[in-house]
Amino acid sequence: MRAAVLYGTAGSLVLSALVAAPAGGDPRWPGSRATAAETLGTEIAAERASKEGIRFGACPKEEGLPGSLQCGTVTVPLDYAHPDGRRIKLTVSRIRATGKSPAKGKIARQGALVYNPGGPGASGMAFPLIGHVPGWKRIAAAYDLVGYAPRGVNRSAPLSCQDSRRFPQGPTQAPTYPSERYKRERVARAKAYASGCAKRSGSRLRHYHSLNNARDLDVLRAALGEPRLTFMGASYGTYFGALYATMFPSHVRRMVFDSAVNPAPDQIWYRNNLDQSAAFEGRWRDFRVWMALHHKTYGLGDSAVNVLRSYERARARLAAEPAGGTVGPGQLHRTFLQATYFDDYWPSRAQALSAYLKGDPKPLVRLAGPHPEAAAGQENADAVYTAVECNDAPWPTNWRVWDRDNTRLARTAPFETWANVWTNLPCAYWPVSRQRPLDVRTGPGELAPTLILAAERDAATPYGGALELHRRLSGSVLVTEQDAGTHGLVGGPNMCVNGYLETYLLEGRLPAGQAGCAPRPEPLPKGPGGRSAKGQAAPYLH
Repeated sequence: MRAAVLYGTAGSLVLSALVAAPAGGDPRWPGSRATAAETLGTEIAAERASKEGIRFGACPKEEGLPGSLQCGTVTVPLDYAHPDGRRIKLTVSRIRATGKSPAKGKIARQGALVYNPGGPGASGMAFPLIGHVPGWKRIAAAYDLVGYAPRGVNRSAPLSCQDSRRFPQGPTQAPTYPSERYKRERVARAKAYASGCAKRSGSRLRHYHSLNNARDLDVLRAALGEPRLTFMGASYGTYFGALYATMFPSHVRRMVFDSAVNPAPDQIWYRNNLDQSAAFEGRWRDFRVWMALHHKTYGLGDSAVNVLRSYERARARLAAEPAGGTVGPGQLHRTFLQATYFDDYWPSRAQALSAYLKGDPKPLVRLAGPHPEAAAGQENADAVYTAVECNDAPWPTNWRVWDRDNTRLARTAPFETWANVWTNLPCAYWPVSRQRPLDVRTGPGELAPTLILAAERDAATPYGGALELHRRLSGSVLVTEQDAGTHGLVGGPNMCVNGYLETYLLEGRLPAGQAGCAPRPEPLPKGPGGRSAKGQAAPYLH
């Protein structure tokens, strides 16, 4: 931006005071004065990134990526209110558009497709490799596939809240209805964790939040030389993608929201987590019904109720004697929670539970046991998740509120409720100031048409979030995978969903109104050898 060139730091501070919000204030924006400074700072950073670009080359060995990818970095301000102050580097990966389609020969390049897999705390650095998958050849022909690690993640100015050498590996308890003593222990741990985040990250901790993630995305767009952004976000990536659409609507070319977070300001994030815990109960029942249908294969029970009894029997046994000395009820729960995200995990989890109850703990230990080599990465991901969610919005600071709300919820949704509490409880004792959530909303003609994909029974991002995002983004179209619950539709086996995605990205066309797709097939059961009950390989692995 010209102001940055002419006036430097002092000038940018003066100008930030002059860039006021619209008369009467824009109701979508809390704190207009700070917003004005950060808006100007984003323009300055984007202009600077546009001139510098990204120098792509071989990926560093520590990324662990194959040679087909190129890597580089983009520089962004730590604090957008002070764009000439401290800066951080975000790592970026790319595979250039091939220009070749198996069926149609040469395809014209359409620019860069940037992807974020969610989290908060997940890295998209490996995303460009999806271009090698047959179903992605046409998209990979038209687009440079671009992934990146958001601020805080991996080598992108990494965050840490505790020494990864002390990262808990198991076994741990996970009481469905915790005692008062257990609750007091977890409150103390949450306070210590929040304190550790502040001690290890210092003053920079408060700058890791979703609004800055959206601003970083605009700087990345500029560094890639894209006048308008083509973006695909999954899960949490849909939330700051929606923030981006609200903050920079004229910078959007095409946007895909895969498994949408509810962006309503009063949902971020405490209420969204309550809704998520309630939804996981339904998906947990779906999984148990499937295991019951395959009772002949697994022997876990011929009804959802009887399967639950088998699961609880395993929990009690693991509480008394952890499998392999490392897998307790906490590890069992975490492993089965993964299956409520992705139904292609159902056969392996059911087989491991069946084997354990029959006296063979090895399959369960393989799935649920500790992986010390992954501790540093998991600690980092947890730190970023916590910092972003805690920074994004006010949370209840009175433990009694958490205890009241979740004790009530656990009566009908016990599977995930308290585990969700312990994950997010550091936010009750967060030591830095919070953001006010932006009111995600665009008016008619303000934003290019966007595509929302959602599974009707998704628990991680309940379907109501997709409906809410659709209402808030004018011109958006919602495509629903009906009676299905896998979290994340892009890249899956549903050809109907994939057809809508490809048509939108390649041609810019969307259905005239909301559209539905039949569900993907349920997974086939597997026996002890890892083969399906009919001797066939599972049709799809997520």
